[in-house]
Amino acid sequence: MIVCLCHRVSDRDIRRAVAEGTRNFEVLQDETRVASACGACHDCAREVFDEALARHAPVPVQMMEPLAQTRRVIQLVSVAA
Repeated sequence: MIVCLCHRVSDRDIRRAVAEGTRNFEVLQDETRVASACGACHDCAREVFDEALARHAPVPVQMMEPLAQTRRVIQLVSVAA
C-alpha cells in the first residue's frame, strides 16, 4: 500500500528500512522522504514505522536471563538390563 503519495513510499519501503536498521522516524524521513511534503501521511507512516520497529526490537537482556537459568545439563547414563 502506498503510504506517502507525494514521494511514492509504500508500507513495504518503511518495513524494509526498519529491517535494514533504521530505528528513528526522522532518519526514515531523511532516507525515504516519507511525510516530508504535505504531511497528510505522517500519522499512517508513523504507525507503520512503529509496528515494524516493534517487530524488530531486540529482546531485553532481563527477559533472557530467566531462560538461561532454567537450562540444565543432563548426562545420560546407559544402564545394563
